Amino acid sequence: MNEIYQKVYQKYPEVAGKKPVQHSQPDGQTLLVFKGEGKSSNGIKIPRVIRVLIDQNGKIIKMSSSK
Repeated sequence: MNEIYQKVYQKYPEVAGKKPVQHSQPDGQTLLVFKGEGKSSNGIKIPRVIRVLIDQNGKIIKMSSSK
């Protein structure tokens, strides 16, 4: 799992160090939900949610983020 976390932290530094909430999916996959905060160009804090779907073997299937 740490390898997956590092890939997420590298791509989305605003969630670096945050531990995700894990949700088991009916097909054996796992959904990881990371929550953090980013900043807009004028300094306003924006909530950020990163969703990562992984298979049974721990391979990332899909990674998406809120805007």
